[in-house]
Amino acid sequence: MLSEYFTKRFGLTKEGSDNLVKGIIYTALQNLSFMFPIGLYALLLYIWLSPLTGGEIIDPNLGIFIVLILIVLGIIFVFSWKQYHFVYNTTYGESEKRRINLGENLRKLPLSFFENRDLADLTSTIMNDCTDLEHVFSHAVPQLLGSIISLILAAIGLFIFDWRLALALLWVVPVAFVILYFTRIWIHKGGELVMGDLLECGDSMQECIESVRDLKSYNYENEYLSRLNASTKKIERSRIKAELMTASGVITGNMVLKLGIVSVILLGSYLIMNSQINIFTFLIFLIASATIYAPVENGLMFLSEIFMMDIKVERTKEIESLVIEGGLTDYSLDGYDVEFDDVNFNYDDLKDVLTDINFTAKQGEVTALVGPSGGGKSTVSKLAARFWDPVSGKVSLGGQDLSGLDSEKLLENFSIVFQDVILFNNTIMENIRVGRKDATDEEVINAARLAECDEFVEKLPEGYNTVIGENGELLSGGQRQRISIARALLKDANVILLDEATSFLDVENESKIQKALSQLIKNKTVIIIAHRMRTIANADKIVVLDDGKISEQGSPDELLANDGLFKKMVDLQNLSGEWKI
Repeated sequence: MLSEYFTKRFGLTKEGSDNLVKGIIYTALQNLSFMFPIGLYALLLYIWLSPLTGGEIIDPNLGIFIVLILIVLGIIFVFSWKQYHFVYNTTYGESEKRRINLGENLRKLPLSFFENRDLADLTSTIMNDCTDLEHVFSHAVPQLLGSIISLILAAIGLFIFDWRLALALLWVVPVAFVILYFTRIWIHKGGELVMGDLLECGDSMQECIESVRDLKSYNYENEYLSRLNASTKKIERSRIKAELMTASGVITGNMVLKLGIVSVILLGSYLIMNSQINIFTFLIFLIASATIYAPVENGLMFLSEIFMMDIKVERTKEIESLVIEGGLTDYSLDGYDVEFDDVNFNYDDLKDVLTDINFTAKQGEVTALVGPSGGGKSTVSKLAARFWDPVSGKVSLGGQDLSGLDSEKLLENFSIVFQDVILFNNTIMENIRVGRKDATDEEVINAARLAECDEFVEKLPEGYNTVIGENGELLSGGQRQRISIARALLKDANVILLDEATSFLDVENESKIQKALSQLIKNKTVIIIAHRMRTIANADKIVVLDDGKISEQGSPDELLANDGLFKKMVDLQNLSGEWKI
């Protein structure tokens, strides 16, 4: 029953929950074993006090005491080792599984999810929240429940010894826990406050690092850093406030616990004066009061930590409960035509971004998407690769509705070159090999040559084995884009999406890349987004998008003859080419 609760409450696996229950049992036994020395103290007191209270003189046997001490130490060692094994091994094993499961869930989510979600928030959940939960499972939960179990067992023994003094000693325990329980709302609010401020500060720091060049170039760093400093001060204030909210319950509970010692002293003194107990019994309860409250005090602290961890548990569960985009993984395609049929789309039920989109990008042809900025070109390309699903209408590949296909399997058919290139802190060789992980070094180098990467790779200290830094910081924009094109060449998929693929290249390198792309796109379905009219001069079909609608479509010659938006764009670009400073 307890194991099932842990699985449901904290999202642990069944094996992890079972091991945690064992860890709690051994924690209780460990706490009890720490009380065994009290028995030795009691025995020594009895030997010492016996002649003082008129009893017989007992000659202590040192050898027996040494054996008893060794036995107690052995018991403590065994229980401590078992407790460590089941608690800590389980905690870190479960933490590993939790992080992997969160990563797998995120991997299977539609790509549109990441455009709507704060990536710093996701990183915080996987790294910081999981780390904090490790402490909850390794310390808070087992120590709290272990303390309760050991306290109950110790209380049974104390009640058997003398129920009056036991009641005086233990009445404060439930009162302390009740006080803390009623402060859980404050603790939860304090945790929410800290979490919100941490995420806000994390976003600000990430933004500062990413935009440091712009901040310096406009002499804005002092103003921005003052805002960042205010953000960190805000975290400091919220943490102090949260700690005060937590401490209000914990400290009050600990103060109440101290009343138990006072109760034992007052009641014990009264009972001794009335000859209802002897001094030995009184001293035993005084010694017990010095040790029995220690696990309770820890329990109060750990219970407050569990209350605060509710937020982090909910954040991890939120990711685990997200609906994973499903679809067929085994399907057949009738060619690789990409067809848009009465497609409408908007973001989060806001104003329509695309309305009544109808066109077909045929296999073996280059279909260019052009139009003013904000017209919907990039959105169309994302729908073509099922980054999003349309609100209504249908996008199909080879006759198959994309909404019914598994996204991961679907993307095996696509090579995509984005305008914003993402590179990894690895070698050039491995960054290109992302296109096809089983490619040989020779195949990678051949793709790089086709993408005109040789020109700059040969100048690097270690050639293709040069580590290029985070997101390729050692390379220029054009060099990074060529590596992205090399990936697409290496993958050699049947559908090619090019989103401003040559925007960072000069005219000479753009001509070279277009020559390489001409080899890539043979007998492929190609959808290209471009603002330079010379880039799409040889396109088979042009779809002109304006304000989310198709204003015209056809071959370049047909659209030039129509004297519409496309011709206007061509004329304007020709005029801009004649502009001089």
